[in-house]
Amino acid sequence: MRARYEDWVNGLTGDWCISRQRFFGVPFPVWYPVDADGEVRHEQPIVARAEQLPLDPSTAVPEGYTAEQRGQPNGFAGDPDVMDTWATSSLTPQIAGYADEDSALFERVFPMDVRPQAHDIIRTWLFTTILRSHLDYQALPWRNAAISGWVLDPDRKKMSKSRGNVVTPMHLLEEHGADAVRYWAARGRPGADAAFDPQRMKDGRRLAVKLLNASKFALADLPPSGEVPDHALDRALLARLAGVVEVATSSFEEYDYSRALDRTESFFWWYCDYYLELVKARRYASSASTVASVSLTLRTTLSAFQRLFAPFLPFVAEEVWSWWQTGSVHRAPWPDASELSALAAGAGEQEEWALELAADVLKEVRTAKSQARRKMRAPVARAVVRDRAERLQALELGADDLVQAAVIERLDLEPAPEFAVAVELAEEPA
Repeated sequence: MRARYEDWVNGLTGDWCISRQRFFGVPFPVWYPVDADGEVRHEQPIVARAEQLPLDPSTAVPEGYTAEQRGQPNGFAGDPDVMDTWATSSLTPQIAGYADEDSALFERVFPMDVRPQAHDIIRTWLFTTILRSHLDYQALPWRNAAISGWVLDPDRKKMSKSRGNVVTPMHLLEEHGADAVRYWAARGRPGADAAFDPQRMKDGRRLAVKLLNASKFALADLPPSGEVPDHALDRALLARLAGVVEVATSSFEEYDYSRALDRTESFFWWYCDYYLELVKARRYASSASTVASVSLTLRTTLSAFQRLFAPFLPFVAEEVWSWWQTGSVHRAPWPDASELSALAAGAGEQEEWALELAADVLKEVRTAKSQARRKMRAPVARAVVRDRAERLQALELGADDLVQAAVIERLDLEPAPEFAVAVELAEEPA
């Protein structure tokens, strides 16, 4: 936008009419005397002193007059106009920071961190704000500008009253829920237009329900946990989650909220589809030593997911947080990737391979059962996993969880150049 900005600045003139006849707006702090014949003398303005500002001439009285003289002969009249939108909105940082009213606050907030706005008013709002800040403070008004797109109708045309294609959100909120609509909005990338898409809202509602159900599973009668997870799959899972938190954190710091959502959501679905299934048997084990590691991992991951989703699914995140935590999730600290990495201490390539292979084998077994139209709990007489020897050795770290999750009666590991799984389902009972 640099060329457009320079052209705009070089084309500025001093004859811009900045007054408007509108009901709402910032008034001019000006009055005019009324002569003995009741005529307003516009050529003799009475201007407020700087220390009197801000004031509204429709209620404030100029010096030397009384309120009873408003609109009367030999009295005064306030200027009825308000300033043009861009004349005042270009002072948004100053107005929001109470410049000249609360200097301590203004020094803390100016320049601000980010200006969020759409691309259609870059010239009018963004350019003008930069110019005013430069002239008044020799500084930029903010460090970043987050440019959003438009909401488009199903035909990918901009919504506008003149077109008659505006979709109001109330029925969408009632049908899908506020979290689902917010999810759809957060899916729109910064700078890109977002098409009105009810299917995205359905996806958001499905995600919210999944977070509810995963939280119920993780928290229901959860036994005491250990201090450090000692199972390979648990440590590998926490290491992966640490990576997700790093990406989500850096994305938010760059104002790329859609990337933070995408990375969090994709990993959460994988977590539900594979990790939770792999550890179910161990989660309900009778041995305290067996369940301690998975119990800690479930508590840790659940806490992180609820905070990661809080900006996108604020209501369901608050609900599941209230089931086991005090206070609001929206006031809780953001997840710390270094803390998750510390819990995953010792998780290296072997543990990562164990988690990856266990999930991949579980996926292949599920596919075989689906193709045979068998239930997911149908027993597998024999499963043969082929891969490189070092990867198969790593899989042994998670073999117990895999065997119980996939209901495998016999698991054989055979070295091979590439990954493959052969599944032999048990015969169905007569």
